[in-house]
Amino acid sequence: MAKSMPSALTLQSLPLFPLGTVLFPGGLLPLRIFEVRYLDMIGRCRKASAPFGVVSLTQGSEVRQPGASEAFANVGTLATITEFNTPQPGLMVVRASGAQRFRITSRDQLRHGLWVADVERLDIDNAVPIPDDLKGTSQALGRLIQSLQQKTGSPEQMPLRGPWQLDDCGWVANRWCELLPLPVQLKQRLMELDNPLVRLELVSDVLARTGIAG
Repeated sequence: MAKSMPSALTLQSLPLFPLGTVLFPGGLLPLRIFEVRYLDMIGRCRKASAPFGVVSLTQGSEVRQPGASEAFANVGTLATITEFNTPQPGLMVVRASGAQRFRITSRDQLRHGLWVADVERLDIDNAVPIPDDLKGTSQALGRLIQSLQQKTGSPEQMPLRGPWQLDDCGWVANRWCELLPLPVQLKQRLMELDNPLVRLELVSDVLARTGIAG
């Protein structure tokens, strides 16, 4: 847990959840949790209204294997629990929301397998208006959101959450990164970019190649 906060920009002993995906700021993360190390972690985070860190696996699997080692990226995203259910003993069904990005400065694996880290928070994306040459990317996302709304019928079933910020480079880029079937390594590189305009330009290139937006 975040035992102490020497400054607003650092967190100590942040519990980590290595996953085979990338969480972006503002994104939604559904989780089904049954490993003891994470049942305990999520329970503690919920009681303390504290965040945990989501990091992308570079080695190993989400479920701990005997004798296997885990490795993960140095940049991750803070996650806060927004929905919590225990449908049966030993199972938690959780929805979390992506918050601020962070960089790991040191890490340690506890006896029962949970990773904790000291981290420094990274700057939140500046609000950058969509330039004219990239508005097609934003408009395509708007059309996709409308289609998803019609198909799902309820906000709870949407893979994205509002408010829709279709005029903001970082928000549009992040949502496309979540929706597109991109390799995890590419999603990680895009998430780590500090310039939201560059992130959107790269996403627009992918969309243009696939014919989704030109």
